[in-house]
Amino acid sequence: MNTVLLIEDNVEIRENTAEILELANYRVITAENGKDGIEKATSEKPDVIVCDIMMPVLDGYGVLHMLNKSEDLREIPFIFLTAKTERLDFRKGMDMGADDYITKPFTELELLNAIEQRIKKVNRIKEKYTNGQYDMKTLFEEMGKESIWEEFSSGRFTNIYKKKQIIYSEGNHPSNLFFVNKGKVKLYKSNDDGKDLTIGLYGSGEYFGYMSLLKHSVYRETAEAMEESEVAMIPRTEFESLIGENPMIMKKFIQLLAGNIAEKENQLLGLAYNSLRRRVADALLLLRDKFGNGTAPFSIHISREDLANIAGTATESLIRTLSDFKTEKLIDIRDGNIVLLNEKKLENLFN
Repeated sequence: MNTVLLIEDNVEIRENTAEILELANYRVITAENGKDGIEKATSEKPDVIVCDIMMPVLDGYGVLHMLNKSEDLREIPFIFLTAKTERLDFRKGMDMGADDYITKPFTELELLNAIEQRIKKVNRIKEKYTNGQYDMKTLFEEMGKESIWEEFSSGRFTNIYKKKQIIYSEGNHPSNLFFVNKGKVKLYKSNDDGKDLTIGLYGSGEYFGYMSLLKHSVYRETAEAMEESEVAMIPRTEFESLIGENPMIMKKFIQLLAGNIAEKENQLLGLAYNSLRRRVADALLLLRDKFGNGTAPFSIHISREDLANIAGTATESLIRTLSDFKTEKLIDIRDGNIVLLNEKKLENLFN
């Protein structure tokens, strides 16, 4: 059950709004002024805060200002509940970091929709961080920083890389952050025998190469175009300036890195304990999750060598396994494209 903190000095509005929220299965905490609201936000850590602007002791703008100063509270979705309808009032609140405005009088549907949408956005952020699949454009949009993202990403020098062309090599010193405009890019590591293991896949709209920039170390992997790709480059100095001036963005990057680490741990567990069939199935499902557009059946053109490097197996073993999958009608192979015919069976394949 999600918790809503309602800060409202008008007793009738506070009680009526709390009743609406409770009927919608929210846990509701109420506060009659801004000072009380800050104290309850600190102790309860609600999922959403709905706050009036004109209040005694501490008004809504003051509440938002205090929340923004707290590391633990600044990212809680904040919705103004107000009778003030002037554009300047809206602009002031949004500039301070408010996520939404609900003007009085409001309908039950307006209130519930606003809260539901804020909670959904937060949950999407958490889910994508956990899975290590959060592109930076979406990150800036969710934070309400679209203008910074546009300034940061537009007008960049781009390179066209042909299939199998190296973008950067393991051991190089990083000088740029990379952004995929079009195409697909893989990151891989090689052992002393020249065998490769793919450790990252990136498609249109995603950044890569930031880990070494954040660690101030050389690249620990090689980046290569999987197909003809258009890649933009952002100078290291501008990237460092961005995260230095925006602590929230820096924090998001750290969370993103944590998700990447968890993803790598799961990959290592799979390589250590999963059967060949399970690893190949997981590789196909990873490609679907990474590059699919939601339409079924998913189809991708990928070299058998690249797919083998994702699955962590020899190319010959991969080809035999794909042949078995085709016989079992789990996949089909059409003009070199691998088509997933039965995704559910691939997901539930016995190890």
